[in-house]
Amino acid sequence: MKCLILAAGYATRLYPLTENFPKPLLTVGDKTILDWLIDDIDTSGEVDEYVVISNHKYAHHFDAWAKTKAQKISVVDDGTDSNETRLGAVKDIQFAIDKLGLDDDMLVIAGDNVLDFSLTRFVAYAKEKQSSCIMRYYEGDLKRLTKCGVVQIDENDRIIGMEEKPAEPKSNWCCPPFYYYTKADARLVEKGIESGCGTDAPGSYIAWLCAETTVYAMEMPGSRYDIGNLESYERVKAEYKGITK
Repeated sequence: MKCLILAAGYATRLYPLTENFPKPLLTVGDKTILDWLIDDIDTSGEVDEYVVISNHKYAHHFDAWAKTKAQKISVVDDGTDSNETRLGAVKDIQFAIDKLGLDDDMLVIAGDNVLDFSLTRFVAYAKEKQSSCIMRYYEGDLKRLTKCGVVQIDENDRIIGMEEKPAEPKSNWCCPPFYYYTKADARLVEKGIESGCGTDAPGSYIAWLCAETTVYAMEMPGSRYDIGNLESYERVKAEYKGITK
C-alpha cells in the first residue's frame, strides 16, 4: 500500500509562520505534524512507501525532512509556486500517480491534521471491507457543514451520496480528509477528473466515485485537531496529548 500525503497547500491563514515554511512540518509537542501521522500509520505494517505531494516553494523543506526518516519517503514537487496557481488536491493525486507510476492500494491523507486516535484503525476497517473507504463524524453546526464534505449513508455504512461544501447539507455526517482507495479505484482518478469531478477538495473525487462503485464510511473513533490559523495552532500545542485511542 502507498500512503499519499497532501501537502501542496500554502496555509495562507497561518502567515507569517508558514510564509516560507510548510504547515505539515510545524511542531506539536515533540514532533512535527507529519511525524505524528507517519509514525502512527507505519505501525500498521501495511505501507511500503510514503509520497509527500508538495508545491515547488516548500519541496526542499520536505526533502530535508525525509532524509531524517527511516521509512521510504518520496517527495513529489507539483511545480506550483503560489496559492493562485495550485493544482488542487485531486489533480495533485493524479500528478503523483503519473510521476511515480503508482499502481497500488492507497491511503490518501491531508498532511496538516493532528489526531488523538490511530489511523491504523481506519486501515484495518478498509482492509476488512475490501473497498474504498472514508471516515465520517457528526457535525451539528450547519455553518461548518457548508464548508466541508457531507455524506449520506445507509444502514451498512455504504455511501449513498456525498457533496462538497453543500449550500443545503443533506445530513450531519462530515468527512475529514482521510481516504482509502483500492488499487482499482485509484486507477479511476484520471477518469473522475475527465468526467468533471471537482479538483480543489480531495473529497470531490469520492463524491464522484461513490456513484460509480461501493464506498464505505467509518465513523471516526476520536477527535481531529484542525490547525487553521495562528490561534488554533497555539491552542493545539497547549492541549494536544498525543494518540490516546
